Order: sequence, then C-alpha cells, then structure tokens
Amino acid sequence: MLLSRRVDFERRMRRLPRVTTGLIAVLMFVFSVEVAFDALDTDHGIITMGALFRPAVAAGEYWRLLSATFLHGSFDHLVGNAVALFILGMVCEHAFGRRQFVVLYVASAVAGSLLSLLWSPGPSVGASGAIFGLQGAAIALFRRHRDRLLVRDRRIGVVLIVWAIYTVLGGLTTPYIDNGAHIGGLSGGWLVGRRLHPLVLEPMPLERARVLRRWLWIVWIVLAYTAIGWLFR
Repeated sequence: MLLSRRVDFERRMRRLPRVTTGLIAVLMFVFSVEVAFDALDTDHGIITMGALFRPAVAAGEYWRLLSATFLHGSFDHLVGNAVALFILGMVCEHAFGRRQFVVLYVASAVAGSLLSLLWSPGPSVGASGAIFGLQGAAIALFRRHRDRLLVRDRRIGVVLIVWAIYTVLGGLTTPYIDNGAHIGGLSGGWLVGRRLHPLVLEPMPLERARVLRRWLWIVWIVLAYTAIGWLFR
C-alpha cells in the first residue's frame, strides 16, 4: 500500500533535458576556445583564459568564481564531467524544474569556487564543483522525500558514486582538479537543494514562485557579469 502512494520519480523524465544539454554544449564550446588559444599548455595560459587563481580574485577579478567552472584541463576532464552532468542534470532538472535547476547549478558552482580559494591558491578549473552540487541536492531530495518518491533504476546512483570517487582521487593527483571545489559544491548544493521546491511531487505555490523569480534575476546578473569579465579580461 505504501508503494502505491509513492510518486514514480522516473515517470515523464526527459531523456534530453534542455538546460542540461545546453550547459554541456556551452562547456564544449568553451573547451574549443581553450584549445584554439593553446590555453592547456601552461599555467599562464589557463589563468589567462579565466581559471580560478587566488591572486587574480584578490585583485578584483571575482568573475573567475564562475568562469573557472566552464573551463577544463583536458578532453578527458571534459568528457567525465559531461557524462556526470548529463545524468545528474536529468535527475535535478526533472525534480526541480528548469528555473530552480539554473539557480542550483550557479549557486553550487560559486560555493565550490569559494571553498576552492580557501583550499589552494590554484589555478583550478572544471564544472565538477557545480556537478557535486547537483549530487548534494539529489541526496537532499531523496532523503527528505524518501517516503514519497519511488526510484526504479538504482544503477544511476552506483554510477554517480563511482564518478565521485574517481573525481576525488583525480583531485589528489591532478593540479587542475580541486577537491575544495568538490566539497564546497556538494555542501552548497545540499543546502540549496533543501530549500528548493520538488516540482516532481507538486506544483510550486505562488509565493515561492515569486521568490524564485527574484533569485533568477540575481543569477542572470551574476552570469552577465561573468560573461563580461571573461570576454574583456
């Protein structure tokens, strides 16, 4: 009887979530720019391209907190993050809707970068901090609503655990992968995820929709500031 009252989480889930696939396309485009400008060859190149670098942020280049999350240190780095982003993006975009997903992703990215600055001077790049944030939000969702959600395919969870372990281990050996960003993103995503409204369970109340619109304006301003800072660096 309990299962009959649960919501099938995977029902009506998009196999090609729009915001997630758009993000992956942006990451691929930015990586092609890195390659075109030989930014992967030296620390100076990746820093010039917008990597997170403590002295540069201290000098006022705060846009690096977000720009660094669109850069990657290698093609393998990009592919690994793109696969994890596709899976977790599919989950979170379905659970919270596109607008809340955008807020979650950006907030997780910034949270990861902030802890990364405390963790090491850099340079560091990669979307994995934001992706860990999606994982934190998914954990918060399924723990908080475990009596209301039915998840049929648990293999996704196994894949994501393997990815997380692989990424953390990679952060111990690769200078462009920062475990500070992973921990910061995971924590930030978990905190934000606890505040998001689960659209997969019920429509969003009008008052919460108004609050969300205000947060979206902040996110768009942050993204515009980051884009301007990156283009005119």
